[in-house]
Amino acid sequence: MKKPRKKTAAAGKRTPRSPRKMEQPGSHSLQTKYVLRLYINGSTLKSKLAVENIKQVCEQHLNGRYDLEIIDICRHANLARDEQIVAVPTLIKRLPRPLRRLIGDLSDQNKVLFGLDLKIRE
Repeated sequence: MKKPRKKTAAAGKRTPRSPRKMEQPGSHSLQTKYVLRLYINGSTLKSKLAVENIKQVCEQHLNGRYDLEIIDICRHANLARDEQIVAVPTLIKRLPRPLRRLIGDLSDQNKVLFGLDLKIRE
């Protein structure tokens, strides 16, 4: 007994798939926990400014839903090497996905919010 053939789409045409919910920037729920790592170089002015700026953003926009680890590459060079840090200060957003890297003193709050998926680019 022959099995019925499966219907296939014509060449070059795609068959519609079930819709997936795509995450949009700023769509993370208020329960989402952020895991952030800030790599700095000692007590330089840029490093101090980056620490102040990211703490301010976290307090204003993440309200206790974050883990922020500040890593001095002078003391923990192996961690910087493992993460392939080539410039400091560098902020890495590990969670929620996708992983993001922001480089600089984090003084442009709009760019930081966009990089953390907390704001949609206008």
